[in-house]
Amino acid sequence: MTATVWALLPPVIAIVLALITKEVYVSLMVGILSGALLYTGFSPVGAVDTTFTIMGAKIGGNADILIFLVLLGILVALITKSGASRAYGNWAAKSIRSRRGALAATSLLGVLIFVDDYFNCLTVGTVMRPVTDKYKVSRAKLAYIIDATAAPVCIIAPISSWAAAVGSSLPKGSSIDGLSLFTQTIPFNLYAIFTLIFIIFMIVMDKDFSKMKKYEKTATIDADVHTADELKVVGHGKVLDLLLPIFVLIASCIGFMLYTGGFFDGASIRDAFADCSSARSLVLGSFFTILFTFLLYLPRKVINFTECCESLVQGFKAMTPAIMILCLAWTLSGICSDEDLNIGGFVSTVVNGSGLVGVILPFVFFLIALGLAFATGTSWGTFGILIPIAIAIFGTENSMLVVSVAAILSGAVCGDHISPISDTTILASAGAQCKHIDHVSTQIPYALIVAANCLVGFAAAGLCQNGYIGLICGLITLILTMCFLAYRMKKQETA
Repeated sequence: MTATVWALLPPVIAIVLALITKEVYVSLMVGILSGALLYTGFSPVGAVDTTFTIMGAKIGGNADILIFLVLLGILVALITKSGASRAYGNWAAKSIRSRRGALAATSLLGVLIFVDDYFNCLTVGTVMRPVTDKYKVSRAKLAYIIDATAAPVCIIAPISSWAAAVGSSLPKGSSIDGLSLFTQTIPFNLYAIFTLIFIIFMIVMDKDFSKMKKYEKTATIDADVHTADELKVVGHGKVLDLLLPIFVLIASCIGFMLYTGGFFDGASIRDAFADCSSARSLVLGSFFTILFTFLLYLPRKVINFTECCESLVQGFKAMTPAIMILCLAWTLSGICSDEDLNIGGFVSTVVNGSGLVGVILPFVFFLIALGLAFATGTSWGTFGILIPIAIAIFGTENSMLVVSVAAILSGAVCGDHISPISDTTILASAGAQCKHIDHVSTQIPYALIVAANCLVGFAAAGLCQNGYIGLICGLITLILTMCFLAYRMKKQETA
């Protein structure tokens, strides 16, 4: 069953079940067990043993991310209990005077936090929830804004954990400089560029369509999110009591990225960001931010010591749903990895054996990357599978290599963006405190509209053998699409 079309079955089962039943945990578990049964030749005991072996390995390998989630949950609990979030919400309500302003501020903050998508998702949600709630922006819409300014921004930021991931995907012994290749793909990374343009359009219009329209009409806080009830405001915190910890968190995470990348041992800033351990840096940064927050609050009696200690447990509990979904998603990804069902091996065989004409490869790479990332929930794994294939096909001197790699990056981010089992999608839901499946179902129509225009762009780039022509063609169709959507939304409003 390995490296065959059957390898696609587990993620398909999990995704379809999740969309039908709205029960993410059970759907993921069914997908995992179906994959384990395929791998073990339908041995029930072997399947369960394989499941928990992979789960243990995945949790161990991603322990820093789980620790970071817990620490960030604690920080959010501290800030909420202190009253700083409420004070910020009151201040922002006076400074931001409209829904458009709230949405624009949310997207701008998402663009500014470009270093890491995990950090982006949770930080933007923490800071902007009070403001968007004030203007009755649905949690589903907030989750979309967060998600659309996380990975799409990181994938065009040279100083980010994603740039390092792309560089590490190059074949061993390759003569290509990873960061140089990444930088060259930025103008042709159509999904990232078009997503940011589409967000601006949606903010200016301040109207929605498809399932998002329904959620915006109700604009209620999800019933399954109990954080607000558990974290009662007990302190007299001010706006600075929120802004200072967030600033320290950003500065310390960036500083520790330089530290883990060897900057203080003589490495250049560029090399330090490329070689850093982003997950460990986030853990270190969040830990020292919590210490800073304790020292900021306790001497001034913003909250007392007992209330600080209560935040430790409450912050952990608030992140439990996201942690559980992540662990299951990682396990499903592990079942599909090259060590088990090897979904990547199947894709490699299809691409290498197809004899595709070079002019359509950017178009095809985008579609394959989208499907692979959607099925596995990982952009980085998709990079590692497809980028070496692109280099093998084009070599290092062909100008279309850059466009094809950009197509892979675009498709991977798009697939990751709409996948229910993607870690960034899960964390965007957690950051917005939105039901996960609501975020997925409302985001998919928006993402697919952008993806359709990307397909036009990459098709034109391949046919003309010029990435800039592809960019222009894609932009033209995107503008026409937005004009059509504006017309339809206004017509529905007046009907």
